[in-house]
Amino acid sequence: MDGACDGPLRGAGFAVKDVFDIAGRVCCCGNPDWLATHAPAERTAAAVQKLLAAGATLVGMTVTEELVMGLTGENPFYGTPVNVAAPGRVAGGSSSGSAAAVAAGLADFALGTDTGGSVRVPASFCGVYGLRATHGRIPLDGVMPFAPSLDAVGWFAREAGLLRRVGAVLLGSGEPGAPRKLSELLVASDAFGVVDGGLAEALMPAVRRASALFASTRTIELAGAAGLEDWSRLIAVYREYEGWRSHRDWIERYQPILSKLGTSRMKSGAGITRDDVDRADRARRGVRERLAGLLAEGTVIAVPAAPGLAPLREGGDEAAWRVVGRNGRINAAAALAGLPQISLPLARVDGAPIGLGLIGRAGDDETLLDIAVRLAA
Repeated sequence: MDGACDGPLRGAGFAVKDVFDIAGRVCCCGNPDWLATHAPAERTAAAVQKLLAAGATLVGMTVTEELVMGLTGENPFYGTPVNVAAPGRVAGGSSSGSAAAVAAGLADFALGTDTGGSVRVPASFCGVYGLRATHGRIPLDGVMPFAPSLDAVGWFAREAGLLRRVGAVLLGSGEPGAPRKLSELLVASDAFGVVDGGLAEALMPAVRRASALFASTRTIELAGAAGLEDWSRLIAVYREYEGWRSHRDWIERYQPILSKLGTSRMKSGAGITRDDVDRADRARRGVRERLAGLLAEGTVIAVPAAPGLAPLREGGDEAAWRVVGRNGRINAAAALAGLPQISLPLARVDGAPIGLGLIGRAGDDETLLDIAVRLAA
C-alpha cells in the first residue's frame, strides 16, 4: 500500500503487526477462527494512516502470537518467525513478526503493540531498536484490544535515527530540537538481578555508555519494599482479567479453537473477580507513586529489556511460561504506570542479542529516542 507522494518517511517501507486494521482486509490476530468470524475493516487504523500520510509504504502484515498472548513468538497455527539475529532461537512476542521482519531487512521499520513487553522483548531478542510509547499517547483506534489499561502502540527499526523519525510522526512531535537535558540515570539493581549474572555483566558497558550522557548515575531498587515479584503478580491480574473480557463475547459465541496456552490464559482470566481487580487497583496506585517519585525531570531508569536471551525454538509451554514469569519482574513497571520504555540493541552474549531498557517519565518518549540516537552516533 503506497503512502503519500511526499513526507518525512517517503521511501521507507514498513510492516504492521496483524492486529491493526487495514481498510478492506480482515485482521488475523494470530488465530484462524478470528479470521473466519470477522468482517473486513471499514477503516485503516489511525497509527497506520499517519505513517501512510507521512509517505511510508506498507509492505506487509506480520505474524503475531495468538491474540497477542505470549512473549516467545511461537504460533501453533501460523508458525514461528525466523530470528536472523539468533538462528535457532525464537524472535520473541507477541510482536514477533514485526521485530523479525525488521531484523531481516524485509522492512525498514514495523509497528507492534506492547501490553507487558510485546515490543521490548522481541526488540531485545532480535537485536533491533524498539519503543513502547506512553500509554494513550498514540491512539489505539483500529487495533485489536487485549488489556486496554496496559496496551500501547510501539515500533521497531534497525537504525536509531529512523526510530526517532517514525516517532516524530506517530507522536506528533515534529522535527527534533536540541537534545533534552539529562539529569540522572537510575540503575535498577533488583531488575538486573532477575537476569543471569553473565547477562547483567554483559549489559554493564551499555549502562556506562548511557550514564556518560547524564549529569549523575545512581543505583536504586526499582520496586523498593514491594518487590518485583509482587509487581509481576499484579500485572498478571490485569493481563488475564482484561484479556478475557476483551474476547469473552467472541469466545462464547463462536467457540473458537485456541492453542493450549491461549485456552489456559482465557481460563485464568475468567476466574479473576472484580474484588481481585479492586485490590490490584490499590496496589497499582502504589506502583505509580513509586515510579513518579523516582522519575524526576530528566531522569531515566535503566533495566534489562528482556528476562534473558531468546529461548531456543520449540522449547514448549514450560519455556514460554518461564519467559512470561521472569519478564513480569522487569517489564511490569512501565506497563502498570503507563510509561514509555525503549530497548537498545547494545550487547550480545554467546552470539545472541540482549537489549538495554530505559524507562522514562510519562510523555518523555522523545527523550528516550534522543538517547538512542546519541548512543548510536
